[in-house]
Amino acid sequence: MFVDSHCHLSFPELAERIDTIRAEMAAARVDRALCICTTLEEFPAVHALATRHDNFWCSAGVHPDNEGVREPTLDDLLALAARPRVVAIGETGLDYYRLNGRSLAEMEWQRERFRVHIRAARTSDLPLVVHTRSASDDTLAILREEGAERAGGVFHCFTETKGVARAALDLGFYVSFSGILTFKNALELQDVARFVPLERCLIETDSPYLAPVPFRGKTNTPALVPYVAAKLAELKGASVEAVAQATSANFEALFKISSKT
Repeated sequence: MFVDSHCHLSFPELAERIDTIRAEMAAARVDRALCICTTLEEFPAVHALATRHDNFWCSAGVHPDNEGVREPTLDDLLALAARPRVVAIGETGLDYYRLNGRSLAEMEWQRERFRVHIRAARTSDLPLVVHTRSASDDTLAILREEGAERAGGVFHCFTETKGVARAALDLGFYVSFSGILTFKNALELQDVARFVPLERCLIETDSPYLAPVPFRGKTNTPALVPYVAAKLAELKGASVEAVAQATSANFEALFKISSKT
């Protein structure tokens, strides 16, 4: 019924209890999940989850915040994209939240990494999983410059303005909402969720982070994505079943996954 379109099940706090997490998912009617890669070093563990379990898929990419890791080349990403059950490029994008005393000009390495991912997505015909934080202007500019609309993708864990959401939609991207949507202080984000058409919405947990209310502050898992769906349904004036059906169909369309797979 539900799909978690973005989770990090390879992270230690979740990987060590994957059987329990899968049982909890089944009980919560969370049928499928996309396991997200954040470094090339992590990819084997992420890919193993997708190949061992028929309701998991994975991405290939290096998170913009990760430093001191192997820098991906276009060839690296294309090789990983060709592997079975890899359905997306990312998590990629820009994050200027923690500059650590650096100027925006000094973040060129991050912008170049983002461009490499976009080129890999265009070449492999896989969608992008985009992370943007305190960097929406540059994120959108680079997506346009690199022709990212030819690949498509999703702005994951969306926390930006309605204007950024409109720009993402204009590029043909989906917008994904996490447990942040349930937070009492997320009024602007809730307004964005009302604005984004349901046929362009995804839901996610970003596990192990950002557990929704009433579990805020606890370790998040895909079994909690129905709480995000319930809040989105409330904001849309729709049934939870309608939101589950729409976001699952959107997941299948974006990542080219059959409902029978």
